[in-house]
Amino acid sequence: MTYSTITGLGFYVPENLVTNQDLTQYMDTSDEWIRERTGIEQRRYFTYGKDTNASMAAAASRMAIDRAGLQTADIELIVFATITPDYFFPGSGFLMQRELGLEGIGVIDIRNQCSGFVYALSIADQFIKTGMYKKVLVVGSEIQSTWINKSNQGRGVAVIFGDGAGAAVLQATEDPEHRVLSTHLHADGRYAEDLYVRDPGSSRPSRSATKEMVDEGGFDVVMNGNAVFKHATVRFAEVINEALKANGYSAEDIALLVPHQANIRISDYVRQQLKLPAEKVYNNIQRYGNTTAASIPIALTEAWEQGRIQPGDVVCLAAFGSGFTWASALIKW
Repeated sequence: MTYSTITGLGFYVPENLVTNQDLTQYMDTSDEWIRERTGIEQRRYFTYGKDTNASMAAAASRMAIDRAGLQTADIELIVFATITPDYFFPGSGFLMQRELGLEGIGVIDIRNQCSGFVYALSIADQFIKTGMYKKVLVVGSEIQSTWINKSNQGRGVAVIFGDGAGAAVLQATEDPEHRVLSTHLHADGRYAEDLYVRDPGSSRPSRSATKEMVDEGGFDVVMNGNAVFKHATVRFAEVINEALKANGYSAEDIALLVPHQANIRISDYVRQQLKLPAEKVYNNIQRYGNTTAASIPIALTEAWEQGRIQPGDVVCLAAFGSGFTWASALIKW
C-alpha cells in the first residue's frame, strides 16, 4: 500500500514588519484594541519590487525541497493555494513553476481561502496514493496587504491580515507508521457572502465600471464577524473530531494541533472544547496575523523547527474560512 508523508517544510515572510502601533497611522485603532480582539501584535507586508506571491512561494518551496533532501528537478507536481494571485490569470502556481525551473510538470491552482493548504495537501495525498506521482510540492502563499482597506471603514478586517508563504513536500512511502492518515474536506456555499470580496468579478457590467466598483467598496473584504466566529468554532471542532474518529483516536492522542491562524479567540475556544492543554496547540498569529492559505504551512514549519513535532507524533491540521470551507488532516509524523 502506498501512502504519503511530509518530508520537507519551509516558509517565507517578508522583511517589512508592521506593528499594531504602525497601523494607527492609517486608522483609528490601538495596540490594545487589536490584541484584545485578535491576539495579533504584528504582521508582515510585502516589499514592492522585491516580493511577489510567486517569489515568496518559491523561497518557501526551495527551503522545503532542500529539507526533504531533494533537488528541485525531483518535484513531479505542484498544488498551489492562494486567493491573492499576482495576475487575474494565470495563477501564481505557474509563475512559481517558472521561477523554480520546473517547466513541463503539472500545476494545480486552487482557491479555497483559509482552508486552501489542507485542501491542497489532500489533493497531493490522493495523487500519491493512486501511484500517479511520488513527489509533490504543496504551497500556500498570500499578499493581502495591497487590497485591505486601511481606513476606519475597513479597520475591523485590515488589522487581521498579513503576507507570507509556506510549503511542504509530500513523498510516497510504504511505511504505515509515518504518513498522512486521512484528510476531510467540507464546504457550504450558503454562507458565501458572510466573508467575501465581490470584485473584480466576471458577472459585472463592463470594464468601464471598475472605478465605480472601487468607489462603492466592491474590492473591500465584507465580513459578518459574528457569523464567521460562530461557524468557525463549531466547524473546527467537528472536523477535528471527524479526523480523530476516522483513525480510532481521541483528542488526548493529539501531540500537536496546528490550526489556521484566524483569531486567537477562535483557537482558544476550540482548544477548550477539545480539552487540550495550551502546549498542544501551536499559534503564531501574534507575529504574522492571518496569512490565509499560508498560515498552516508557516505555523507547521515553525513548530517543526522548534522541536514541537517528533517522529511518531499525531499532528492535526485544521482550518475554516470563506466559502464557507473547513477541513482537517491527521498525520502520523
